[in-house]
Amino acid sequence: MMKQRARNIALTIAYDGTNYHGFQRQTPPVLAVQNVLEGALAKICGEMVELAAAGRTDAGVHAYGQVVNFFTDGRIPTEHLPRAVNGLLPPDIVVSQAWEAPREFSARHSATGKAYVYRIEECRVPNPFTRNYAWQVFQPLDHEAMHAVLLLLKGTHDYSSFRAAGGAPMSPVRTLDEIRLTEEEGRLSIYVHGTGFLYHMVRNIVSTAAAVGMGRISPSRFAEIFAARDRRLAPPTAPACGLYLLAVDYGQRKML
Repeated sequence: MMKQRARNIALTIAYDGTNYHGFQRQTPPVLAVQNVLEGALAKICGEMVELAAAGRTDAGVHAYGQVVNFFTDGRIPTEHLPRAVNGLLPPDIVVSQAWEAPREFSARHSATGKAYVYRIEECRVPNPFTRNYAWQVFQPLDHEAMHAVLLLLKGTHDYSSFRAAGGAPMSPVRTLDEIRLTEEEGRLSIYVHGTGFLYHMVRNIVSTAAAVGMGRISPSRFAEIFAARDRRLAPPTAPACGLYLLAVDYGQRKML
């Protein structure tokens, strides 16, 4: 019924996921980003709105470049939509772009790739200002060892060892065409770009690479865990607070 409406509008949004139970709509009183955004759009469009999203980020995960789309008969010009919606949204959710999309466009199904970044902070004591935005690790990490094991993951592989239970059924074979670690003043960023990701895949990759950096497992053991295709062998999932959905690709267009 929604798809019978006149327009298909796509949005790029950014949000701080700290106060939300993920992106996907939840039953009140549990609050998700989708609940809040759909409520604001309904007021602007004068009708109920149902969003489709590029990715269903988990509780506490953030986004710079989440993409959504919805069908509407509302007449507001797309160039006016971000400002109008942002006036109704809390400050931790922002619409940065809006555009008229083809009817066949789906934020989820039309995506050809995604980029994530995960942030780690090496701390002597807890940092109250970054506790919701990075994984705070209270020891020095071996950056070179982490960089070396992350490179093993580049390419097309079976990533079952980094797949959490509970995700949607899909092939564990994915393609990571870029993965890199950068460091600046004790803050690490792990950038990952691929055609698609398994449930908790990035956070499980990060936790296993961090275990190498902490000296808890060797680089050769990391390679064995990867090759075994067995999630039970890898360390627990890294905290959600360090993960950001950075951008989504649609053909040659990257939305950020």
